[in-house]
Amino acid sequence: MYKYILFDLDGTLTDSAPGIIRCVQYALEKSGKGSYPDHELLPFIGPPLTESFQNFCGMSEDEAHAALEYYRERFARVGMFENSVYDGIPQLLETLRQAGKILAVATSKPQLYAEKILEHYKLAPYFTTVAGPGFNGELPTKADVIGEVLQRLHIESDAKTATVMLGDREHDAIGAQQNDIAIIGAGYGYSSPGELTAAGVSQIAAKPQDFAGFLL
Repeated sequence: MYKYILFDLDGTLTDSAPGIIRCVQYALEKSGKGSYPDHELLPFIGPPLTESFQNFCGMSEDEAHAALEYYRERFARVGMFENSVYDGIPQLLETLRQAGKILAVATSKPQLYAEKILEHYKLAPYFTTVAGPGFNGELPTKADVIGEVLQRLHIESDAKTATVMLGDREHDAIGAQQNDIAIIGAGYGYSSPGELTAAGVSQIAAKPQDFAGFLL
């Protein structure tokens, strides 16, 4: 049974689509890329944003970093809290804590933003540590972020079998696999149809409450 449980943030703990999409739209417009229908921007939720700007718009690495600065300009001001906690998450976290589980957050969102969001929604006390990229390129991939959490929690090879990542995108699955830990999918998040299964995820929760069945 799992002792250490790592949560993704966007699409797993919180429904962050409104803020992320509005900030991406702002960044694209400021970058001269025009505007897009909201539904076309859903793939931006979850992966590192510079990667998404390059893949979605064909931006160069320099252009993607400039777009990221535009994104952060709006996100820090207003987009951060255009967000909501999924129904059932507070109850799930309380149940896991009472069961003696050690909880952490591993997110592609900058750590500072993630900490502020968790504090705003009163989720911060449940987590032993929160890890995410810095503003200067630290921890660029989800695998790097997960590895950082494992280091902070002093999880070595023999404890990895007691560790699991919960997330909604293929990046969560790939990052977990690269760190030799288990993955359970958040099927209610932002993955495209079949994305999690194609990434090797065999256990998928249809709603937050379903995680308890896999974890307890």
